[in-house]
Amino acid sequence: MPDAILVSDFDGTMTSHDFFRLVAERLMGPDALDPWEAYKAGRLSHFAALHEIFGNIRAPEDDVVAVVRSMELDPGLAGSLARLRQAGWEVVVASAGCGWYIGRLLAEAGVTLVVHANPGQYRPGGPLVMEAPKDSPFSCEDTGVDKAAVVRDALSRATVVAFAGDGGADLPASLLVPADLRFARHELAEALAARGEKFRPYAVWSEVAEALLAAGGKP
Repeated sequence: MPDAILVSDFDGTMTSHDFFRLVAERLMGPDALDPWEAYKAGRLSHFAALHEIFGNIRAPEDDVVAVVRSMELDPGLAGSLARLRQAGWEVVVASAGCGWYIGRLLAEAGVTLVVHANPGQYRPGGPLVMEAPKDSPFSCEDTGVDKAAVVRDALSRATVVAFAGDGGADLPASLLVPADLRFARHELAEALAARGEKFRPYAVWSEVAEALLAAGGKP
């Protein structure tokens, strides 16, 4: 049993940028983000919107991999993970994005993590085919991966659970942890502030790790 668990979003949390926004901007047409606008208007689910955007990518895989690398994974990630683990923290990624690019970035950084994300594969010339996870206890029709369910599982395994995220879809998961263990920026920070909920802001993911380690280095 871990002493404590940090559940973390990936796109825009461990990285500076979201993959879907970058790929739309750099390799797709002016209407590429229409499915995302439909999601925000309530006409599509989160999963359906990303599935459609990824399904419209038509580019050599090398070009798409270049976009993945430009997501800017926190360069302090590996070192921060090592210090967290030494202090008794388990780190779990819960993402509504695609495991195809998450796994690639983590592998290139030499990082091994438990990742709950939507599986996918890039076909020659495109598209990126993202699927909902099968036989997962954390499956969710809206996002593919139910981040709140991942947090609830963490709460069943450890007495100290933290969450870090950046998107509006992270709100339900973030509300399950205490305010002093709730890290947010961007849309998640705005959503929490609108509800009058407290949280701890961060600029890069490694700041989350350092904040958790600050009180004597142990959870």
